[in-house]
Amino acid sequence: MPFTLPPRSPSGPRRRSLLASAAGTFVLVGCSAPESSTDTTVETPSVADRARARAARDSETLAARYAAVITAHPPLAARLRPLRAEVVGHAKAFGSGGTAGSRPSASGSPSASASAHPSPSPTVPGQEKDALADLATAERTLADQRTTALLTVPGELARLLASVAAAGAAHAFLLTEGAK
Repeated sequence: MPFTLPPRSPSGPRRRSLLASAAGTFVLVGCSAPESSTDTTVETPSVADRARARAARDSETLAARYAAVITAHPPLAARLRPLRAEVVGHAKAFGSGGTAGSRPSASGSPSASASAHPSPSPTVPGQEKDALADLATAERTLADQRTTALLTVPGELARLLASVAAAGAAHAFLLTEGAK
C-alpha cells in the first residue's frame, strides 16, 4: 500500500497573511521613525563637532611639537619636515582654522613657524635620539586616542580618524626606525 499524505488544511494564518501583516508593521514603524531619529541627529553633530575640534587641536599641538624639535635639533629638519607637513594636513582635514600651531611658515623654516606659536613651546629633550623618541610616543598616544574615539563618532569622521590614526602609527614607526 502506497503512503499518501493526508490533505493539508491550514490550521492557522497563511504565509501571505503573516507577510502582509509584517510588512504593515514595518510601514507603521517607518512612519514613526523620523521623530526618534530627529532626536539622535540633533545630538550626533555636536558629538562629531566636538570630536573633530579635539582632533584638530591635537594635530595642531603635535605640529607645534614637531616645530619645536626641528628648531632645537636642526640636523633632524630634513627627516621631520615631511612628517610635520602631514600632521598639519591632518589638522586641516579635521577643520583646523589655521591656528599658529599648525601654520606652516612661508619660508618653511622651523624658527618662523615656532615664533608664530603664541603658547610656550613644548619642552624638547637635549639629545636627538630622545627628541625622536618623545615625538614617537606622542604620535602613538594620539593614534591610540583616535582609535578609541572611532566608536563614538559617525561614519565619515570615524573613517577620517582611522586614517589619521594609521598615519600616526606609521609616523611613530618612522621616528623610531632610525634609532636601531
